[in-house]
Amino acid sequence: MPMPVSVVRLQSRSHDTPDEVRTPSKTRVEIVQLEGFTIGRFTFEPGWRWSDCIQPVVNTDHCQLSHVGYALSGRITVQMQDGLQKTITAGESYTIPPGHDAWVEGDVPFVALEVISADAFAKA
Repeated sequence: MPMPVSVVRLQSRSHDTPDEVRTPSKTRVEIVQLEGFTIGRFTFEPGWRWSDCIQPVVNTDHCQLSHVGYALSGRITVQMQDGLQKTITAGESYTIPPGHDAWVEGDVPFVALEVISADAFAKA
């Protein structure tokens, strides 16, 4: 069984005043650093697609990060390299393994909080 993660200090931070902001095309990633943890608020505008907006920044064929998060609004479809697809909608928690593309569905921005990968997402 994995060791539980320990939190050693009481902290809170607002994503309205992030430590770092990344803004590739149709993308806003707001990074908040807490002791031992990085949390990101990801906003992808309608028309966003990983292969169009993020791939030019990171230069890989598919997203090579693992994601764990919670969708706050909108819808995003994730397609794995083997063709498996899943649409994630507001109110859902999710895990996404490496080796995928993704795109926003519809005309509402996809907004999510990510607890894994935020430190590296959309970073050259």
